[in-house]
Amino acid sequence: MAASKKAVLGPLVGAVDQGTSSTRFLVFNSKTAELLSHHQVEIKQEFPREGWVEQDPKEILHSVYECIEKTCEKLGQLNIDISNIKAIGVSNQRETTVVWDKLTGEPLYNAVVWLDLRTQSTVESLSKRIPGNNNFVKSKTGLPLSTYFSAVKLRWLLDNVRKVQKAVEEKRALFGTIDSWLIWSLTGGVNGGVHCTDVTNASRTMLFNIHSLEWDKQLCEFFGIPMEILPNVRSSSEIYGLMKAGALEGVPISGCLGDQSAALVGQMCFQNGQAKNTYGTGCFLLCNTGHKCVFSDHGLLTTVAYKLGRDKPVYYALEGSVAIAGAVIRWLRDNLGIIESSEEIEKLAKEVGTSYGCYFVPAFSGLYAPYWEPSARGIICGLTQFTNKCHIAFAALEAVCFQTREILDAMNRDCGIPLSHLQVDGGMTSNKILMQLQADILYIPVVKPSMPETTALGAAMAAGAAEGVGVWSLEPEDLSAVTMERFEPQINAEESEIRYSTWKKAVMKSMGWVTTQSPESGIP
Repeated sequence: MAASKKAVLGPLVGAVDQGTSSTRFLVFNSKTAELLSHHQVEIKQEFPREGWVEQDPKEILHSVYECIEKTCEKLGQLNIDISNIKAIGVSNQRETTVVWDKLTGEPLYNAVVWLDLRTQSTVESLSKRIPGNNNFVKSKTGLPLSTYFSAVKLRWLLDNVRKVQKAVEEKRALFGTIDSWLIWSLTGGVNGGVHCTDVTNASRTMLFNIHSLEWDKQLCEFFGIPMEILPNVRSSSEIYGLMKAGALEGVPISGCLGDQSAALVGQMCFQNGQAKNTYGTGCFLLCNTGHKCVFSDHGLLTTVAYKLGRDKPVYYALEGSVAIAGAVIRWLRDNLGIIESSEEIEKLAKEVGTSYGCYFVPAFSGLYAPYWEPSARGIICGLTQFTNKCHIAFAALEAVCFQTREILDAMNRDCGIPLSHLQVDGGMTSNKILMQLQADILYIPVVKPSMPETTALGAAMAAGAAEGVGVWSLEPEDLSAVTMERFEPQINAEESEIRYSTWKKAVMKSMGWVTTQSPESGIP
């Protein structure tokens, strides 16, 4: 026992992984990247109206404290001294928008989640003001004008929530994405909390110039956003401040990455052309494009991948985003009640082994890449009297794989070098049927690391490697080799193509569903 106790005494690094459906805190050994312990808490989503998605910022913050305390207790039970935790990284759901009062520390409204659609008419009226021949928003930010990003959510809050307007007038409002809200709160909040974000999160607001790496005056004027409420932009790996409360008081917070960038780092995709796909609430395929911004002709986003240190170069990525992946499983559980737990879907799908011609397009929040079609809505088609819940479950899993294939096709066209395999991570990758389906539909091998928590790992790596912490080496020769599980395609290419073209037909049927937007203003 004594020997194994010593074995884990290398410096440890913690990571907060604050996602759309849950919060986790995980602790890694910085020398071996081994996951030692973790704790997870599910987060409530509120749907006050159709298309609206909100969360309580205080619930999110409390869940972070709870996960940290519980993980520290578990480490104690394993005889691991928590004083070995030398740094904490933060990874977060991106674009979700919070405005809070810097004098009281209270949120001024619920967090407006990235999936939320209430800003559709804001987007429509703003897009009329962009000259056709000069889309300065896209050329500066790499992003299409969409309900997805923070600037339009913030604009909506400024237009519709009196408490927010008043706090801005009285110079006590702060804006941030979830990373900023957490770092400010964890480093002291009203008592000297640090108001910052990192380049990856800033690059998802639509207010940040991805070339100059700073907030852009022209963009802030276009969206009517007062610059003084914005956080300071820092690199993804540096000491931002120290934990001011709880079991880890005094430990530096020294890593910050939007969840998809964190997964790219955790999957060690440090070379130009390396790509990963994360299966969470949504699905996000990122391809490292090195030091240059590659703009897509096929509906992908250009985004900041990471900047691992103040004096380190910035890396960019091409990204394809699918709004609904794991969220479709949660919907089958919570809305339709055809499964009681998310794990059950694999059992149902396995029973039939086919969707029997049933296709499911989960366009609950419109379609993201490569279509950017906000008028689309979810459909299940190809139903017959023979169709049962097992076929619908199978079709839901296939939908995740088809959406990924559309993005991979777009990426291959933009990069000109088709991917030879796909590296995957995220909660849904434990579903073996999904992984096999993904290999079949892409017709290339799918490769999954034995430790799927790569988002948290990426945040931990950034935190541990920060100047002044220095317990995690990011030199290629020092990165521990990860064991992988491979899924090879098992159907013939022709069958794969037929299924894919039928899926495309279903997507076309989901479009143009919403013709008049529901009124946006007025708080429920």
